[in-house]
Amino acid sequence: MYKRLFPVLAILIALALVLSACGGTTTGEVKTVVETVIVEVEVPVEVEVEAAPAPAVEGILTRVLERGYVVCGGRTDLAGFGMLDADGHNLGFDIDFCRAVAAAVFGDPEAVEVVPLTAADRGPALQTAEVDILSRNVTWTASRDAQWGNFTNVMFYDGQGFMIRKDSGITSTDEFDGATVCVTSGTTTEQNLSDFFRQNGMEYEAVIFEETPAVYSAYEDGRCDITTSDKSQLASVRSGFADPEAHIILDITISKEPLTPAVPHGDDAWFDIVKLVSFALINAEELGVTQANVEDMKSSENINVLRLLGVEGDWGYTDLGLTPDALANAIAAVGNYGEIYDRYMGPQGISFTLPRGPNNLWNEGGLIYAPPVK
Repeated sequence: MYKRLFPVLAILIALALVLSACGGTTTGEVKTVVETVIVEVEVPVEVEVEAAPAPAVEGILTRVLERGYVVCGGRTDLAGFGMLDADGHNLGFDIDFCRAVAAAVFGDPEAVEVVPLTAADRGPALQTAEVDILSRNVTWTASRDAQWGNFTNVMFYDGQGFMIRKDSGITSTDEFDGATVCVTSGTTTEQNLSDFFRQNGMEYEAVIFEETPAVYSAYEDGRCDITTSDKSQLASVRSGFADPEAHIILDITISKEPLTPAVPHGDDAWFDIVKLVSFALINAEELGVTQANVEDMKSSENINVLRLLGVEGDWGYTDLGLTPDALANAIAAVGNYGEIYDRYMGPQGISFTLPRGPNNLWNEGGLIYAPPVK
């Protein structure tokens, strides 16, 4: 715009010079002095350039196949979900899910490397694709879905609760005002705790630790009145206390905690593979397919069983680069959903007993549900 104004200004200046020069002339005398100067001036123009989008993470399956194993972000400090046995082997509900994915991809459930992560490390490890799967009793929230990665299928329905000492004299949350509460930093637990006390007009002192074991060690040592987390986690850690019966998990749930495996953003095919494995484990329980009878069930007369096990039809393996028996391999490796749950938290589980409740199948009064595999 400024470049167009300069010629006009130059003409006006020239006319002013003419008038000045003609100021002393008589009538009929015309002295014309016209000089037009066009000045070209370069005016810097700011151009808005959109930032290039961050490169998507693509080809995770290719990377996994080249590497020879699945990298699973997990934990080793929570009985039932992610722990070590006497020989130092990783096991637990979340770990078995990673093993199922490895079995689907490689036919080998041991083709897994478990990377222990703190609560604070979970998001960054997923955002940078340091892990192929995050399976570490992580709550699916809207902000994490937007910022961390793609959350697959809810594998455990939980809710936040409170644990207190039986001799504390506390009988309800109405008596929490002024209490000290041990909690893990960087978790939904910490935010829910703040929201709960604020909503109920009470004060509290948070005793915050980055490492979860430190939270419960401090609580057991009497450094705080209360500790809080997902109720399954509270049941897990209480089972390891010197005197579990000296502690009570209050019958109150203050939040929804859908625990869900997640994968990095940017690779739809890998996202689909991990989801399909979860669908297979859930459908297997519903259809009566177990770790022990997988091979026999390949002769079933139930068309849905045959599709699940890759005997008939294509459930998507052609598009995803897997073999027809990939899901059958996953079930053979770890069992169906109910078997995994019972292995760690059932009446005869190796960790502790926790009634399935909402983690029953949808047709048995629970919330566990998966799309059909076909």
